[in-house]
Amino acid sequence: MIRLETCLVAIGLTASFAIAPAKAQNLAQEPPAAAPQLINTCLITPNVNQLVAFYETVLKLKAERSGEDYAEFHTGSGVLAIFSVAAQERYIPGSAEGAANKSVVLEFRVADVDQEYSRLQSVVKTWVKPPTTQPWGTRSVYFRDPDGNLVDFFAPAAPRTK
Repeated sequence: MIRLETCLVAIGLTASFAIAPAKAQNLAQEPPAAAPQLINTCLITPNVNQLVAFYETVLKLKAERSGEDYAEFHTGSGVLAIFSVAAQERYIPGSAEGAANKSVVLEFRVADVDQEYSRLQSVVKTWVKPPTTQPWGTRSVYFRDPDGNLVDFFAPAAPRTK
């Protein structure tokens, strides 16, 4: 058993959930002295199962579940966690509103933006911006998850030939 570091460490609360011991060691390691490291992003949702099913398809990863209130996706560079509004309210009343985020973009690097756009046509209900090469040198496609969170799948743009 480890502490639910992903969603609660920033506010000093602890809760016990069953997560693999190897991951417990990684979460317990001290951050480097130079600067804090962003390790996890936690989405608070009224419907954990719906958001987990969506991200399992979108990310092509199986969520690691710890009961009905919590799941996480290990993406290689960080963890996307899904936590229920009801559990958040039990631990920190009034601290979060599920499915109300309009200020954060979840960005995932992918191999081929256009291929992902095609693959997700039947999964994504709200497309924000089709595949576009951005002025800063990436190709991106923007869409919303079932809770309205903005997601960007991006890849470095192919170099322009003259």
